[in-house]
Amino acid sequence: MKKLINDPADVVAEALRGMDAAHPELRVDHANRIVYRADAPVQGKVGLISGGGSGHEPMHGGFVGPGMLDAACAGEVFTSPVPDQMIEATKNVDGGAGVLHIVKNYTGDVMNFEMAAELAAAETGVDVLSVVTDDDVAVQDSLYTAGRRGVGVTVLLEKIVGAAADEGRDLAAVAAVARKVNGQGRSMGMALTSCTVPAAGQPTFDLPDDQMEIGIGIHGEPGRRRVPVAPAREIAAMLVEPVLADLDFTGPDGVICFVNGMGGTPLLELYLMYNEVAALLDKAGVRIARSLVGPYITSLEMAGCSVTLLRCDDELIRLWDAPVRTPGLRWGA
Repeated sequence: MKKLINDPADVVAEALRGMDAAHPELRVDHANRIVYRADAPVQGKVGLISGGGSGHEPMHGGFVGPGMLDAACAGEVFTSPVPDQMIEATKNVDGGAGVLHIVKNYTGDVMNFEMAAELAAAETGVDVLSVVTDDDVAVQDSLYTAGRRGVGVTVLLEKIVGAAADEGRDLAAVAAVARKVNGQGRSMGMALTSCTVPAAGQPTFDLPDDQMEIGIGIHGEPGRRRVPVAPAREIAAMLVEPVLADLDFTGPDGVICFVNGMGGTPLLELYLMYNEVAALLDKAGVRIARSLVGPYITSLEMAGCSVTLLRCDDELIRLWDAPVRTPGLRWGA
């Protein structure tokens, strides 16, 4: 195992210390491993919390700031945060308008966020709603989930919902936008290599050099099938075709097209993949309204990518274009 670490047991704590030092616009609670925007709670605004296992950076801590999240809870690598973290975060981002939990559909995340919402509401009286993302079309159930996994749509949702909250919408309206985004987005991913969790010290799964995994999750879960490595245009088709088969993305308003890197794939290859994806969408009559390319929801150093499409309308495009200022996503501000 070759990694830029000290002790595997200290990776998350030390990374959070580095994030704290690099971003004075954030406030990090090291005892509870929570990243806050420095001005939280924002009075009169719905508070937005997400979180999950570490190893997916910049998700979620890198998406904390104006225009996106108010707080993110960091679990151990590929391990859900515990309810105590989420309760603490909920209390500290409540500005009087309630709090929305954004939860990826992994069993541990869903269970712990549900428990935290109930306990926080009982202890403080804060209104809490939850929205679960489940956009992965690769498999119906997986090692970590009942139902589809929450993957790339989570990035787009946190941005769009962050803008809706900044507009001053109430909790029910912000949650409605979140559910709308989740319902209109689909994703599919692939891997050329496995990744190595520091505490394990060896690859999560064995993948021969001449093979690739189609339909993986962000923890290295196996997907639909293992096939020989193929040219990029064939890989793009393996990702795009199942997404288009699952939901109708044609229409005048177009889509947000998100080509995500899994952590070990250079931008040179991601832009090449975007070109292939765009050609397939054009052939299918799907118009790209906005795009995002880069490593935004990763799986440590895994080489591979995912494709997410979000069917848009004028409201979602406007919320997507709204200013955002976070370590991982920034424009218009």
